[in-house]
Amino acid sequence: MRTPYDILIRPVLTEKAVNQNEKENKLVFEVALDANKVEIKKAVEEVFGVKVKEVKTMIVKPKRKRVGFNKPGFTKKWKKAIVKIESDKPINIAELV
Repeated sequence: MRTPYDILIRPVLTEKAVNQNEKENKLVFEVALDANKVEIKKAVEEVFGVKVKEVKTMIVKPKRKRVGFNKPGFTKKWKKAIVKIESDKPINIAELV
């Protein structure tokens, strides 16, 4: 049995994610690659104590990066989850991290 902290790896704190949190009550997380939507929903509800409306997930493809002298490398492949919560005020993730 995995804990919620095994499923939710870290919050994504980009400008777009913060705007989604403030305007649409959406939280963005990096989650485990093998986590499904039901596990993500239960993990967010347990950790933050909020009711989750919907969960959208996507796999972020690795990007090509230069490593060393003209040697190709790649960033890691990861899974992103956008979680919409049923709340009238946004949760400030930056304070919780």
